[in-house]
Amino acid sequence: MSITGHHILVFPYPAQGHMLALLDLTHQLATRGVYITILVTPKNLPSLTSLLSAHPKTIATLVLPFPAHPNIPPGIENTKDLPVDGFKAMMVALGDLYKPVLDWFQNNPTPPSAIVSDMFLGWTYNLACQVGIHHYTFSVTSAFSLSVIFSLWRYNPKWDDQENENEMILFPNIPNLPEFPWWKLSIVYRTHVDGDPSSEFIKTGLCNTMASWGIIVNSFTELEQIYFDHLKDEVDHDRVFAVGPILPTGNTGMGRGGSSSNDVLSWLDKCGNEEVVYICFGSQSVLTNDQMEVVARGLEKSQVKFVWSVKEPTVGHVAGKYGRIPIGFEDRVTGRGIIVRGWAPQVVILSHNSVGVFLTHCGWNSIMEAMEAEVLMLTWPMTADQHTNASLLHELKVGIRACAGAKTIPDSDELAELFIKSVSEEAKVERELARKFGRTAKQAIDKNGSSMKELDRLVATLG
Repeated sequence: MSITGHHILVFPYPAQGHMLALLDLTHQLATRGVYITILVTPKNLPSLTSLLSAHPKTIATLVLPFPAHPNIPPGIENTKDLPVDGFKAMMVALGDLYKPVLDWFQNNPTPPSAIVSDMFLGWTYNLACQVGIHHYTFSVTSAFSLSVIFSLWRYNPKWDDQENENEMILFPNIPNLPEFPWWKLSIVYRTHVDGDPSSEFIKTGLCNTMASWGIIVNSFTELEQIYFDHLKDEVDHDRVFAVGPILPTGNTGMGRGGSSSNDVLSWLDKCGNEEVVYICFGSQSVLTNDQMEVVARGLEKSQVKFVWSVKEPTVGHVAGKYGRIPIGFEDRVTGRGIIVRGWAPQVVILSHNSVGVFLTHCGWNSIMEAMEAEVLMLTWPMTADQHTNASLLHELKVGIRACAGAKTIPDSDELAELFIKSVSEEAKVERELARKFGRTAKQAIDKNGSSMKELDRLVATLG
C-alpha cells in the first residue's frame, strides 16, 4: 500500500442503507493509502468496529454527541429506529453539528483536505467552503435516480391537477425522456413547504449536492453510461465517479449477517440451483398485516422455495397493524421456506447459488448486491428513490414488476404466478440479462475494472 498523504473527513448519514455503503467505500479508500477520520455519534460507533479493526493505522474517529430534536426520541441516533418519514428530522438534527465540526477543524493541527459526506448531509458543503477545502457528495442511489433528483430541485416541475396524484411529470432534460406519476416522485420534494425552516434547510442541502467538487456514485459505468454522461453535463465537470457496486469485503472482517446466518445457509445448501426466492424490503420498510397476508398466500399458492426476511415494527408504526406473520403460515411451509426475523445476511444469501430471484423494495444497495450476484429482481418499490430505481431495472429488463407503493396490496394469485414464472423458463430472457449484468458488475470491481479505475481517479483528486 502506498500512502497518498491525503487526510479526509468521512461523514455517513445514520441509516443502514446509507451508512454501510459509505463505510464500505471508506474501506476502499483506506486500502489506497488515504488517512480517514469518520464522524459519527456515540450509538453509531459500533457500526465501525470491523472497519477500525481492519485499518487501525489509517482510520480514526470523531465522535460527537447527537443533537437533540423534538421529533426524535432521546436515545435514538439512527433512522432504523424511526418511522419511515423520520429521515427528515434526522437530516435537520444533524445540521446542528456544524459548529462542533467547525471547531474541530479549527483546532486540528492536521485537518482534512476534503470532506466526503452522504447526500443527505449537504450542509457540510457550506462547512467545506468555510474552511477552504473540497467537498464530495456520496450518492447512495443510481445515476438515473440522482438525475431525477437534480432535475426536481433545479427545474422545479409542478403538480397541476391537485386532485390527481397520477398526473404524469415529464423530465425532458434527462436521456430517454422519463416520466413518472406525481406520487412516485421524491417525498422530500412533494412535501416541500416554501418558507418552512426545516424544508428550506433540506432543500438547500440537496441543492448543495449539485455544487460539490465531486460526486461519488455507487454504480458502474457499463450499467448507466448515458446517465453518468448526463450528470457530468448537469454539473459541468467530469468529477462524477462511478465506483460501484460497493460491497462488503469478505476477508477483512467487514462481512455482515445476523445470528441466523448459519441456519439460513445450511438450509440453502439443501436447495437446488436458482430455485429459491429471497424476499426482503430493506431496513426501513415494514409491510402492513394485509400485505404480509398477501405475500404469505402468494408463497403458499406458488409452492416455490423461499427465504423471507421480516422486519418488525419500530417507533411510529401502529401497534398490531404491521409486520405480523400470518398464524399457521410457518407450519404450513415447513421445509419449503425459512423466515429470518430482523437483520438478514443479505449479501451472503443473494450470492448463494440456490437463490435465483429477489423480491425487493428497490433500495439501491439491495439492487447492487443482487446485480453483482446475478439474481433476477421482482420490484415492489415503496418510497423515496425506489420508484425511479425500479424504472431503471425495467428499462434494463433485469427487473419484473410485482407491485408499487407502500400502501398497495397486490393480488395473491398474481403474486403466486409471478413467483412461479420467475423461477421457471418463462423468465429465461430476464434471468439471462441478470447474469449478463452480474458478470459486467464483477468485471467493474475486478482489479483492472472500470470502477477500480474510477476509485483511483477519485483518490487522485482528493488533495
